[in-house]
Amino acid sequence: MGTQLARICAGLCMAALATTAFAQEQSTNRVAAKTDWSVFVEDDPTECWSVSTPKETVNTRDGRVVAVKRSDILLFVFYRPGAGVQGQVTFTGGYPFAPGSTVGLNIGGTEFDLFTDGEWAWPESAEVDGKIIAAMKKGTSAILTARSARGTQTKDTFSLLGVTAAIEDAAKRCTK
Repeated sequence: MGTQLARICAGLCMAALATTAFAQEQSTNRVAAKTDWSVFVEDDPTECWSVSTPKETVNTRDGRVVAVKRSDILLFVFYRPGAGVQGQVTFTGGYPFAPGSTVGLNIGGTEFDLFTDGEWAWPESAEVDGKIIAAMKKGTSAILTARSARGTQTKDTFSLLGVTAAIEDAAKRCTK
């Protein structure tokens, strides 16, 4: 996964989520790999994140499995000390989400909603981020279900093996 994830992040990894707008920035600064998760660091501005790709992806339309083209599918936890961000969960599904839709996140039977804007989704508050991170650290997988602007239902399953170490590493690197 390491080389593939470094390639994905080189073309995709984002920066600055102080508001609902995302600015994308390239990064090849992978500093650690923790089982199924990687840690990246940028210096200007300082930000650190843990990130993973799904282990399984299922796309359906009208109840049937379909082949669809999606760009990179990633689950992140960000730290941006300059913006006061300490553990922000973010998901990109690789396609524009249906307008006004939410992404369902299930970790060990606990459900969360992520709010969408374009191809990105995140929790409504830092408090919910904290609850999701706590669940991620206890869980074995995170299942994200969403609907594209074209009506495709997607289900992406992420392994949480290594997530605790990756999140703690990213947090430590951004609190120096």
